[in-house]
Amino acid sequence: MMKTEKPAFLKVATYNIHKGVQGLGPARRLEIHNLGLAIEQLDADIVCLQEVRKVHRREEKYFKHWPDLPQAEFLAPPGYEAVYKTNAITRHGEHGNALLSRWPVVSHRHEDISDHRFEQRGLLHVEIKVGDPALNVHAIVVHLGLIPASRVRQVAQLHQYIAREVPDAAPLLVAGDFNDWGTRITHMMRDQGLLEWPAVHQPTYPSRLPIAQLDHVYARGLQPVSQMVPHGKIWQRMSDHLPLVAQFER
Repeated sequence: MMKTEKPAFLKVATYNIHKGVQGLGPARRLEIHNLGLAIEQLDADIVCLQEVRKVHRREEKYFKHWPDLPQAEFLAPPGYEAVYKTNAITRHGEHGNALLSRWPVVSHRHEDISDHRFEQRGLLHVEIKVGDPALNVHAIVVHLGLIPASRVRQVAQLHQYIAREVPDAAPLLVAGDFNDWGTRITHMMRDQGLLEWPAVHQPTYPSRLPIAQLDHVYARGLQPVSQMVPHGKIWQRMSDHLPLVAQFER
């Protein structure tokens, strides 16, 4: 009899969905429906999303098929729980980070990590009861700033938040769009015991010709066992980022 491979304890995806719209001006197109199908196909236990719209009054009028639900709830596959928190309030609406979970959500909170008035940023912290027997896993979704010095300060603030809010012995995931074209943030995360799959570099940006890995899933108290990025024309058209999918053992 052929031996079947044991599935990983936890499968985690992170995806910057570019607010569910691609293109500019009259040529822009609504991709939120395709994104819903794509996220379901990823079949991840936890999906960490960035640039998620709660509401946008101008786009609601422009697009005939704009969903009635906020994007986080609309994108959640059947049976998943959606948690969303706003990072930025704009003229026509608001957007932020979201987490979709196959497993029960225990608690959630948000912290502002904006470094200056031109970029509104935040972290979303969700505690999830995973597996059977259950293990409480903490997941933090981030979308860091565009300025290198801001990112360094935001990671320092993230580490302070973790020290304050996450028990030392608790399994922890930190996932999202780190906007880092180098390795400085990865080294800062590693210094705090937050590690990712160390094998092949997985570029996620820009989606049409990916050259940089801006998206990461780091873990503490869980063992990274694999990491992959899906490719193909359908993935290229839905967002300016590709999703990153990582698997972990307990």
